[in-house]
Amino acid sequence: MNENNQDRDREYVLNQARELGVRFIRLWFTDILGFLKSFAISIEELETALFEGHMFDGSSIEGFTRIDESDMFARPDPTTFCVLPWRPRTGGAVARMFCDIHYPDDSRYDGDSRYVLRRTVEDAAAKGYTFYVGAEFEHYYFESQDLPLKTLDRGGYFDLTPLDVASDLRRDTVLHLEAMGIGVEYSHHEVGPSQHEIDLRYSDALTMADNAMTYRLVVKEVAMQNRVYATFMPRPLSDANGSGMHTHMSLFKGSDNVFSDESKPGGLSDACRAFIAGLLRHTPEITLVLNQWANSYKRLIPGFEAPVYLSWAHKSRSDLIRVPANRKGHSAETRVELRSPDAACNPYLAFACMLAAGMEGLEKGYDPVPPVEENVFEMTAEERKKRNIGTLPGDLNEAIKAAEDSPLLRKVFGDSLLEKFIENKKIEWERYRAHVSDYELNNYLPLL
Repeated sequence: MNENNQDRDREYVLNQARELGVRFIRLWFTDILGFLKSFAISIEELETALFEGHMFDGSSIEGFTRIDESDMFARPDPTTFCVLPWRPRTGGAVARMFCDIHYPDDSRYDGDSRYVLRRTVEDAAAKGYTFYVGAEFEHYYFESQDLPLKTLDRGGYFDLTPLDVASDLRRDTVLHLEAMGIGVEYSHHEVGPSQHEIDLRYSDALTMADNAMTYRLVVKEVAMQNRVYATFMPRPLSDANGSGMHTHMSLFKGSDNVFSDESKPGGLSDACRAFIAGLLRHTPEITLVLNQWANSYKRLIPGFEAPVYLSWAHKSRSDLIRVPANRKGHSAETRVELRSPDAACNPYLAFACMLAAGMEGLEKGYDPVPPVEENVFEMTAEERKKRNIGTLPGDLNEAIKAAEDSPLLRKVFGDSLLEKFIENKKIEWERYRAHVSDYELNNYLPLL
């Protein structure tokens, strides 16, 4: 964006803030693990923040600077200005803006995950591509976060009242999102008891990542206001499905969907098949980013509708990648759906990795991989071996090892950010490995 456009956007924000009676502005940014960080400024500081940025201590933020280089500047992105609809207007409205992180000399901080995605998207744009993303977010509601967990209902897939007592929570969440300009396609009860899904309308990848961060906060805010607890934990219940973030991706050149070619089998272009091949080849090494928690691998097991094997299909939902059907005559909707990510990831880093993996296949002309329309879970190990169907990492430790040896991740993250990310995950794994669980105590203590 050129400086004249930026100045116009800043002036628009200043005018909007005055007209809407904004008193405080929350400046948002995301740490390396995908946690939303924020500090508030008053309306009197807004103009200075917009044009010069606002200093903060980066040494306190996970994955940011060391203590001896702690000063960082948050530069608000004026295109993300929005009033928070759940905040009371008494005493003045509260707005938010996402920020890009800079060093004091105004150079970009390369450990800012929003910048990692922006950089990856801009690299694709330089080659003529626009990357669009749509996301399906799943989450659970519980009476509280106290153990044992108590669900709000025993409903199942698409159930309505009286089993789906959280319909009002979903409704309020959708209304808040739409008030903030975030499009919602639909929402419904998911398979698990008290599990729900809200699907956001597709947008460019950076906007979708911002929307994902906003969405997670809105879900939790609405739940808290109604005295219940919402969680994006990948697998909170041992006897029910985990919560994913199925991600739909498409590439465009101008107004043309690069993935669509009605003269090819299934309507998929050679570019689309190469993109799928790139995802299949590189997803194991980026799984640490898509599924970053030890608990994530409790979801990625057979029998609970989450993918395990590296395959793709047009119809089967047992595969890692699915190509959803288009409405007749709507070839521009052609997209690929990656089903392994969970909603507890850092969406900026996750979308950057997905794009980079697919672009590797597209740019290097990876050979197309045949689809697997059969239920891959029902195949024998020998059948999967004959068809060269690999597997995702089985736990956090396997994912760490795959990520450490990944040139693709190093290219996307840069050396410093990747080392910080892997170091954090190694610490988590060692803590998880050393923990003695209730399962062990209940099963081993009486016997050993």
